[in-house]
Amino acid sequence: MNEITLLYARNLITRRTTPARQMLSFVMLVANLAYDKEVDVRWAGEDEVWHKLPASFHATADDGASEYWVAQASFTLDEDATLPGNVRFALCHRSRNAEYWDNNQGSNYAMDADCGILLGNQRQLISSALDAVLATGQKEIALTVTLRNSLPARRVTLHWTTDNWQTARKTPYRFRRNYWDNEWLSNARNPNQYGYQVWHTTLKAADAFRIQYRIACETAQQVIWDDNAGADYTLQRPPLKVLILNLHCCQEENQDRKLSLIARAIDELAVDIVCLQEVAELWNDGRGDWQSNTARIINERLAAPFQLVTDWSHKGFERYREGVAILSRHPIARHQARFVSTAQDPHSIHTRKVVMAQIKVPHLGLLNVFSSHLSWWNDGFAEQFDNLRRWATDEHTAHVAGSLLCGDFNIEAGSRGYRFVVDSHEYDDQYLRAVSPQVFRSVFRPDGAPSYDGLRDDRRIDYVFLRRGSALRAVSGRVVFNDHDYGRVSDHCGYLLSFAAP
Repeated sequence: MNEITLLYARNLITRRTTPARQMLSFVMLVANLAYDKEVDVRWAGEDEVWHKLPASFHATADDGASEYWVAQASFTLDEDATLPGNVRFALCHRSRNAEYWDNNQGSNYAMDADCGILLGNQRQLISSALDAVLATGQKEIALTVTLRNSLPARRVTLHWTTDNWQTARKTPYRFRRNYWDNEWLSNARNPNQYGYQVWHTTLKAADAFRIQYRIACETAQQVIWDDNAGADYTLQRPPLKVLILNLHCCQEENQDRKLSLIARAIDELAVDIVCLQEVAELWNDGRGDWQSNTARIINERLAAPFQLVTDWSHKGFERYREGVAILSRHPIARHQARFVSTAQDPHSIHTRKVVMAQIKVPHLGLLNVFSSHLSWWNDGFAEQFDNLRRWATDEHTAHVAGSLLCGDFNIEAGSRGYRFVVDSHEYDDQYLRAVSPQVFRSVFRPDGAPSYDGLRDDRRIDYVFLRRGSALRAVSGRVVFNDHDYGRVSDHCGYLLSFAAP
């Protein structure tokens, strides 16, 4: 495929607000050449001043080989500014130290003010709702399909499923000449001057986390399908975001400022679940001191405090009760703490306790989340992991959608301890799956011997392990609290994983 391709663009002037507002939207298909990439739209209005509009990732396509990116801008008419009006534009994609363009073969694209929609290729029809988002709690969603006016459509039907086509449903589209006026209070024509017509429907989403759909257009001679090149279109709720971080047990300079920074990042990154290790609380002759508990402090500094469960295992750095914690934006149905080590002496660093929370995640169901801080391989890792794994297996009942083992496991990627996890054939490394799918497939192979060559430079000891068969999958991974992302707050980095339905 091309490195970047325009799928469609919109140019609307809406009278819904006073004064009028012009909205520009660009949807493009971008080759997934590298994890780090920059995508933007270069555009100019009638004033001939060129601008750079950044695009953002929207969804994967072609099983990850390409991605949908969206750029949007809005302008209000006032005494100091006119609307852009007619627009010319081109698309740019930068990755792997190279730059790629879709500029309409050197002529740039052009679309009139308030024209409605413009297709960017020779497809006869395309879903023109690729920028649609299925918001949390949303029960209905408006979907549109754009056809070439030369296509003699008799009927257009949405075929959709919420269970990966175990069952399928049909919803008809409708053609309305006043579509743009009804929906946007726009003067755009349907069909417009470029020969494109828009059909519209409303999908009843109910509580589905993920909806797959295809579009069938019936003419007198044939049925023409738009099924995203065989991959289906997908609508889904915002991903579940899970953050893991070892707090370094109050050993940081400017500790209080760093706790505030962690809370700020949780808010800004819209994290849903936080698993913390080396949570510190003053020893106080073993009685502890809740006011000094670092998980409590972080939680109290959030814009809206989460539900919190925490417990401790041993004395840390001669003055703290050291433990683990889980913070959840979503309701915790129940929680538990359990020793996974043979040692249970609070004065022994080899005493290890894990906390578990069963969390009610909207649209996904019940998730069992374990925040863990296990010992090194030579100090009991294998025994502790086996105890944790058996506990998680007992908790993974029929009504549980997924189980996550999160935290500091004190085993380097590719090490003997890591191979012990791989050889269990029960839990997979989700950060590796999200950011290095090829390496992931070479390690977590369904058959044959795993290859660890791709992990030679991977120094991680913090992981999110997902039980196989769980009803979710990691779709992105990000390292936070390093020199480039929020700054250092610990002797560990944090790892942020985003999960969606499989």
